[in-house]
Amino acid sequence: MTTAYDAVVLAGGAARRLGGSDKPGVRIGGRTLLDRVLAACPDAGRTVVVADPRPTARPVHWTREDPSGGGPLAALGAGVRETGADVLLVLSADLPFLDGATVGRLLDALAADPGAEAVLLTDAEGRDQPLVAAYRRTPLLRELDLVVEQRGTLDGGPLRRLTGGLRLSRVAAGPLASFDCDTWEDIATARTRIREHGTVLDEWITAVKEELGIELDVDTGVLLDLARDAAHGVARPAAPLTTFLVGYAAARAGSEGGPEAVAEAARKAAALAQRWAAEQDEAG
Repeated sequence: MTTAYDAVVLAGGAARRLGGSDKPGVRIGGRTLLDRVLAACPDAGRTVVVADPRPTARPVHWTREDPSGGGPLAALGAGVRETGADVLLVLSADLPFLDGATVGRLLDALAADPGAEAVLLTDAEGRDQPLVAAYRRTPLLRELDLVVEQRGTLDGGPLRRLTGGLRLSRVAAGPLASFDCDTWEDIATARTRIREHGTVLDEWITAVKEELGIELDVDTGVLLDLARDAAHGVARPAAPLTTFLVGYAAARAGSEGGPEAVAEAARKAAALAQRWAAEQDEAG
C-alpha cells in the first residue's frame, strides 16, 4: 500500500443499543474497540478521532462535532476538516476485526479507479458500509457542503445524503472485516471469535505487544518450537524461562537487535536444548 492518506475515526456515538455505554472503550481480547480500529491504519499521515479525548495505544488528533451528538454525518464533517491528505480513510470505532489488509484493499481500489470518488466496503449481504470506506477529500467536502446548503446543517443528516452524490466503487468484505458491535450480543460474539483456535495466539501476542509498548515483529513459530524443545528436552518449566531469556538476550543487543536478534538467540537456545536432550538419551 503506497497511497498517502489521512484517517478519520468516528468514536463519539451515543451507543443507545448498549444502554449508553462507552462503546469505543469496550475491550475485545484485552484491547479497546477504538485501539483495534487504530491498529488497522498505523501508516495514516494523520489520524483524527471524532470523540472526547481518552488514552489510546498511539497518538491521534482529537476533535468533536459542535454541538456534540449530531450524528455520524456531523461527526464526519468535523473530522474531515481536520485533515489535509487528498485521500481519506473513514472508519467507525466499532470494528473489532478490521485489519490492515482490508484497509489496503480500499485504498488500492480507489487508486486503481481514477473515476471513483469513494470506495465503500460491502458486507456479506452486499450492503454498503460508508463508515468503512476510502474517499477523495475534495468530492467529500463538496457533498458535505451541499448537504449543509440543502438542510442548513449536518446534524441528524443521514449518510445516504452524502454517498448518493458521489461516484462510488465497492470492495466486498472478508468474512469478518465488516462485523460491527452494536449490541452486547455482538460484543459477546466478537469475544468468542477471537478465542477460536486459529486466531487466539495472534490476538494474544498482539495484545501483549500493545500493552508492553513493543513494535517488534518476530516469528512466533520459532519461539514455539524453542519452547517445545526446552519443555521436552529439559523440563516443562524450562519453556517459559528459556523464551524469557531469549527475549532478554535480544533486548541486550540494543540497536543491533530486532527480529534477527530474537531468531539468532532462539536458534542458539534450541540447539542447546537439543544437545541437552541428546545427553539425556545417552545417559538413558
